[in-house]
Amino acid sequence: MPSPYVRRRRLAVEIRKLRESRGLTTDGLARLVFHSRTKITRLENAQIRPDLIEIMNLLDALEVTSPQYDRICQLAREAGQKGWWDRYGVSMGPRQKLYADLEYNSETVREYNQTVMPAVLQAPEFIAALVDLDKCQGKLDYIPERMTEARMRRQSELLRPDGPSYETVLDECVIHRLAVPPQAKISQLRHMIGVVAESERISVRVLRHDAVLPGGFLPKSAFYLYTFAEAGDSPVAVIDTVTTDLVLTQREEVARYSGLYERVRTAALSRQDSMTFLDQVANRLADQTGSRT
Repeated sequence: MPSPYVRRRRLAVEIRKLRESRGLTTDGLARLVFHSRTKITRLENAQIRPDLIEIMNLLDALEVTSPQYDRICQLAREAGQKGWWDRYGVSMGPRQKLYADLEYNSETVREYNQTVMPAVLQAPEFIAALVDLDKCQGKLDYIPERMTEARMRRQSELLRPDGPSYETVLDECVIHRLAVPPQAKISQLRHMIGVVAESERISVRVLRHDAVLPGGFLPKSAFYLYTFAEAGDSPVAVIDTVTTDLVLTQREEVARYSGLYERVRTAALSRQDSMTFLDQVANRLADQTGSRT
């Protein structure tokens, strides 16, 4: 199944092009198909799942014919599909659903993280510790067990035989500054080491605290980069902010973050040296807590 979100982006571009080619404003198109201006705007911004019948009626109103008609209807069908992540409702949250959607049919996933361990590589004990941290900020709006189940499903999807190539550059500060119990941190580090050891497609690189990044400024936030095998599916960059995710699809914007990623990747430890470093940190924590096994 293609990524429904990526298909919604492509469908949005098609609808906007059709509207503009007919010399219509969003208000004009809304009146023509008996929809609200808000609905047309949300369709053109890929903010809602399209209804195939409504898209067909829109194409009829704009007198679109085959093969363009068939191509856009196919986009609408794929854009309207639901993925495994939709079954988890609020327990997964819109941000995690977006990531799961983009990961599902991606060819490559690359990320830089300076705030938390990669969600797709988290161990259950570590997830439980994160839930405890979340409780410090107020009442939870999800069921922890369901959230954990969803996050582990994301991991299994990433590791499936036809899953994407995945690489993360992990800022060292996350390892030391995140206030989780030592045992949870040890479990997380060893879990990541085990996942990387079992799959050549998965890579974790540690950006040491004293690494120098020549060629420009430091990253201002965590970000994610996705590429897709199908030629019509453009690369996507997602920028992680405190309250929402900023999705970028413009070629120049995505290229800028791709360049930033290459800078942090070059400054980070190699895949093997990173595993050695994480193992050393886990052993040191185990010695300090008397929990080495």
